Amino acid sequence: MWSYEKKLQYPVKVSTCNPTLARYLMEQYGGADGELAAALRYLNQRYTIPDKVIGLLTDIGTEEFAHLEMIATMIYKLTKDATPQQLRDAGLGDHYVSHDSALFYNNASGVPFTAAYIQAKGDPIADLYEDIAAEEKARATYQWIIDISDDPDLNDSLRFLREREIVHSQRFREAVEMLKEDRDQKKVF
Repeated sequence: MWSYEKKLQYPVKVSTCNPTLARYLMEQYGGADGELAAALRYLNQRYTIPDKVIGLLTDIGTEEFAHLEMIATMIYKLTKDATPQQLRDAGLGDHYVSHDSALFYNNASGVPFTAAYIQAKGDPIADLYEDIAAEEKARATYQWIIDISDDPDLNDSLRFLREREIVHSQRFREAVEMLKEDRDQKKVF
């Protein structure tokens, strides 16, 4: 089903070690509106969505895993040279004690990922509106991280991810309109 190319979807560069920025990025790694939740939500929803939209959910869900890989790379690069004291100063002391430098699916506040983040109602239009909301929340979060980041190299990658969220939201909006048209057509039996 998937073909893995051993490169990131978009290059990730960081200017300097910055554990505080890494902590903020954890929101997009293991948070409710992050890339893991999005990937799992879309790939799960495709089993109860009309055939004409399955491919869209598969494509975007798979791309979200590529975004997750980019976020993981960012966090790793921002923390790989950090001392335990720098991690503590950035609010990552608890993370360091539990995981050392390993990535763990939690949000910026340290709350672990939960399957409760994944929404699936079984109504195609309701699910797609949930997906639109998820993409818009992710877009807003990327913008807020860019706003507080002082790393121009990293911001380039973050802008790429923010723009992809906009594209995904637009694609989901198109799918909603397509399903509404089908729903509203007069059915003759």
